[in-house]
Amino acid sequence: MHSKMFLLGQIILKKKVMYHRAMHFGLTHSSVVACSQELDVLLNQYQEIN
Repeated sequence: MHSKMFLLGQIILKKKVMYHRAMHFGLTHSSVVACSQELDVLLNQYQEIN
């Protein structure tokens, strides 16, 4: 249960970081794309738990 809550927190944080980078750099900037890929990994990990 703790790892699920930890992952949820990481997902929420990663979404916020990605949003702010997108607003600052634009959607296609490499740092936004990298953040999106990291978010995908976190979401996949969360799905595996469920």
